[in-house]
Amino acid sequence: MAFVTSTPLSVAEGSGTYVGISQLARSLQEQNIWVQIHAPACWSPSFTAKRILFNLWVAPRLRRGRYDWVVGFDLDGFHYARKKDSPYIASIKGVIADELTNERGAVRAALRLQAALEKLAVQRADVVVATSRYSRERIVQAYAVPASRIVIVPELIDLQVWAETDPPSPEAQADPPAILTVAHMYPRKNLGVLLNAYALLRDASVPFQAWIVGEGPCRRAWERLRDALDLRDRVTFLGTIPRRDLVDRYRRAAIFCLPSRQEGFGIVFLEAMACGKPIVAARAAAVPETVADGETGLLVDPEDPAALAHAIGGLLCDPGLRRAMGETGRRKVERYRADRVAASFLATVRSALNGQPSARRLTHMSPGVSPVAGGEPVGSPSAGGGG
Repeated sequence: MAFVTSTPLSVAEGSGTYVGISQLARSLQEQNIWVQIHAPACWSPSFTAKRILFNLWVAPRLRRGRYDWVVGFDLDGFHYARKKDSPYIASIKGVIADELTNERGAVRAALRLQAALEKLAVQRADVVVATSRYSRERIVQAYAVPASRIVIVPELIDLQVWAETDPPSPEAQADPPAILTVAHMYPRKNLGVLLNAYALLRDASVPFQAWIVGEGPCRRAWERLRDALDLRDRVTFLGTIPRRDLVDRYRRAAIFCLPSRQEGFGIVFLEAMACGKPIVAARAAAVPETVADGETGLLVDPEDPAALAHAIGGLLCDPGLRRAMGETGRRKVERYRADRVAASFLATVRSALNGQPSARRLTHMSPGVSPVAGGEPVGSPSAGGGG
């Protein structure tokens, strides 16, 4: 099987997409499925141009590989699929046509071109995989693909990575209680509303501190907003941090909060659940499919900072509710365990391909995951946080 992604195999650069792709590859390896990852060796400032050139470069290599299946993520594989010699599966991690609605200017123009290529990818695919019902609906609406050609396989999480996140001792808990956010800082992550909610909590004399992990084009603007709201002593932007430090932040935090306007799934919500943390998020896009309102967290209007502040403040003042939601999250996240979802991916795609003349039986063999990048080997994928 070949995986094709123009997202670099780096958590700092690839964000949540990287996490899902690399973990799926490892989980398939553990089920004796040979996987070769085709990805660029490095990031490029001209990401749209890089994606197009990468797809032109990789298509003949995929044809020479004679793979049982070729799995392209998001728009990747669109050029190979024009003249494919193996079943092509378009696995959509984020519907680009949906994401661009939150952008402006040059970024929106670039995403519009990427969305046109993603439309080609899904229309040429033998099977389309979406991560949520919301994403399936958006693919149907934006790309004119029949719902019958789209299957749903959720994101997955390696629970062993988070095994060390048992509740910390009282001495290890952050004081004042900490609210953790992990996100790649695009407009759709909606951190401006979150910062305004923090200002309301501060004005209400609620003790708290906030940690924001991640990088992205909006970081400087949101740092300026933090300073304008006089929240420098409450809110810390940490940038990209090592995995060990991220695990520690999850462990010590009281609440996880990310009020995104748009999420195709939201891997970070699984991370929070795996760590036993209650979640405050937006009632928007695919989030309600991942975060059970009133059970594993609280969902609010994404444009209402007062409602967001009320939800956060209520959890900060109720340790028993935080604990109950965290325990429920730990139980519910089991359904997204990596081995289960990888097995579901195989079974679901096989079933969808069943009876198609081009379908082939997958080869079970070692060595497992074999990354290829720009003709040069890269390190094997490793777990990482994402947004």
